[in-house]
Amino acid sequence: MRMLYYVLILALALMPGFGPASADEIRVAVASNFTDAIKDVAEAFEKKAGHEVVLISGSTGKHYAQIINGAPFDAFFAADARRPRLLEEESVAVPGSRFTYAIGKLVLWSPDPALIDANARVLSHGNFRHLALANPKLAPYGKAAEQVMRARGVWEALQGRMVHGENVGQTFQFVKTGNAELGFVAYSQIKRAGDSTEGSFWEPPQSLYTPIEQQAVLLKDHPVARELMGFAKGDQARKIIRAHGYGTP
Repeated sequence: MRMLYYVLILALALMPGFGPASADEIRVAVASNFTDAIKDVAEAFEKKAGHEVVLISGSTGKHYAQIINGAPFDAFFAADARRPRLLEEESVAVPGSRFTYAIGKLVLWSPDPALIDANARVLSHGNFRHLALANPKLAPYGKAAEQVMRARGVWEALQGRMVHGENVGQTFQFVKTGNAELGFVAYSQIKRAGDSTEGSFWEPPQSLYTPIEQQAVLLKDHPVARELMGFAKGDQARKIIRAHGYGTP
C-alpha cells in the first residue's frame, strides 16, 4: 500500500503545478468547499505581495494522506481542525502555525424551490430517489451530515437513497446536475460572493452537529507561505471569507 502512495506522489510531482516551487511561488492544498473563497483570497494576496499561489483542491482526507506521504505542498487549508492538528502532532507541519480561518455551515439544498421546507420534513417523508452527501469517512461536511441525520432519526432509513461524493464539491455537483434531488452541502456553495444559488434549503441548527472549524497549517517554513498565512488572518481576507458564506473567528 505504501508503495502505491509513493507511486502517487511521484506521479503528482511530474504533473504540471506539482514540481518544486520557484522562490516566489507556493503550492497550497485546499479543501474543496473552500475553493471559491481561497481563489479570491489568493488573488488579493497576489496583487498585494506579487507572489504566485498555486491551488490544489480536493477532499481533506485525501490531502492529509498525500501530505503524510510527502506531497509537495507548502500550506494546507483543511475543512476541519483534526487533520491539521494531527499533522502538527506528527511533526509534519510547522510548529505553532495552525490557526482557524473559517467556521463552515452545513445546509440541505435542492434546486427545486418547493422541495425543502423550513423544518426539512422532506427527510422524514419526502418523495425523492437520491440524497447526496460527502463521504463521512473523508469529508467533515459528510460527517456533519451524518450527525444531523442521526439526530433527526433518519440515518438508517435513508441508507438506500444516499449517494456519496468524494468531497463536498462533488456532492454539490451531484445535486446541481440532477443526479440527486437534494443533498447536504456547504452553505458557502449556495451563497457565493455577490450571488445566491436558486432553489430551497434548510440550515440545520448548529446544535445537531459538531462545529465545522476549518483550520490551516504551514507545511514548509517558506517565507511566501508564511506571508500568505498572515494575510489570511487579516481583515481583508476575513471580509472575503465572510462574503462567501463562512463565519470567521
